[in-house]
Amino acid sequence: MTLNASMQSGMAGLSANASALSAISNNISNVNTTAYKRVRTDFSSLVTSTSQFGGYNSGGVTVTTRHMISSLGTLQKSGSGLDLGIDGQGFFLATQKSDATASDPHLFTRNGSFAPDKEGYLRNSAGLYLQGWPLDAGAKPNVSASDLSKLTPINIGKILSKIEPTTKAELSGNLKSTQPTSKGAAAYLADPSSKPLAAYDASVTPPTGTPPDYEATISVSDSKGGERKLTVSMIKLDADPKATPPVPANSWAFEIWSPDVKDPSVSPPTEASKNGIVTKGRMVFDSNGQLKDIVDGSGKSLGTGALNLDFNWNSSLGLSPQKVALTLGGKAGAFTQNSGAFSSQTSADGTPFSGLDDVKISDKGMVTAIFKNGTTREIAQIALATFVNADGLTPVSNNAYIASNESGAFTLKVPGENGAGLLGVGSLEGSDVDLSEEFTILITTQRAYSANSKIITTADEMLQEILNLKR
Repeated sequence: MTLNASMQSGMAGLSANASALSAISNNISNVNTTAYKRVRTDFSSLVTSTSQFGGYNSGGVTVTTRHMISSLGTLQKSGSGLDLGIDGQGFFLATQKSDATASDPHLFTRNGSFAPDKEGYLRNSAGLYLQGWPLDAGAKPNVSASDLSKLTPINIGKILSKIEPTTKAELSGNLKSTQPTSKGAAAYLADPSSKPLAAYDASVTPPTGTPPDYEATISVSDSKGGERKLTVSMIKLDADPKATPPVPANSWAFEIWSPDVKDPSVSPPTEASKNGIVTKGRMVFDSNGQLKDIVDGSGKSLGTGALNLDFNWNSSLGLSPQKVALTLGGKAGAFTQNSGAFSSQTSADGTPFSGLDDVKISDKGMVTAIFKNGTTREIAQIALATFVNADGLTPVSNNAYIASNESGAFTLKVPGENGAGLLGVGSLEGSDVDLSEEFTILITTQRAYSANSKIITTADEMLQEILNLKR
């Protein structure tokens, strides 16, 4: 009967608008939730039978709701350098526990309000652990588009908890091309062993050794976790094709040494035991100021790869022998010779010294630890996950999502690459809820709900008239 169908349509309308009110309420209540995505309600008509001449059976209405997950909220500045917003597509990968494996549930979120917990793990305000690719000093992240086993929770405190001797180090910077050749350069070139750079001491008369033009110091960790210093002393040389070996233009002699390598107990004495020299050689730059070659003490070309340092500390220190692969150049920038002022930047793996001072995150997700002695170490690369259909993700609690058949599989990417957004460091993504829009929809929903209730009361009155026909 059409009156009953009308009453059922009114009930369907009440139910549909109640669902719409629930979605609106959720949106308004989350107007200040970081990276919240509004819920949209869509109404669809129901047709239960074909219209016939002289009559029509009302089918009513149904609703579907969907989260507008692909909608981007506005990035807003915050007070922490560990807060991260995503300027573009992508989701942080997170887990609910610190020891999660690849088989454990992985969640996707844009809530980047991260801070270290008491164990040093970076967790957001919902308690989720941020995932990334771990890094050794001087290494590149082992990026995989789909292998979750390569990811670990990012921990900025763990690097302080165990002893690791330095095995890799980097020195980059610039040698001033207009540096005049010093008076002692010719004598040093003629016999480096008689007046080494490592033995220079201006406090005695006459001064010992040869004064270097520039020096850079690298902090390394020994086998007991102690801090030792390797000094790289450099002096500019004049071109001398008749020297043995010949000296091309744009050449600099260098010595890598440490006072902790000196050991008077060694007999017969060596350059290492007498002056602490680990290795020496020359750096040769091309006409563009780029490092072209490294030549060892005998004149053998070593290319521009890492220098493999293999040496012993003073025997009285009770330390194990040290092996360090020292790269001139590297991630901090090439080792150059141009008209700019002298500069140097160093980094090394191994046990850090003097405590953690700060942690910086780049817009490409590189997490760098900065220690109180000025050394830095890249410890992790944040991963972002992208989806073909982000709106198809399934929402779960804590403002996170899980993958579904509709979303498709995830692809892990470095921020800023292959369609993934860059990170807004020191920013958080705001909710995409527009209060003025929500209140407007709230008013229309309220009116629609009232109108549907009138359908029910009107149909009821008409049914009552039918019942009154018997009287």
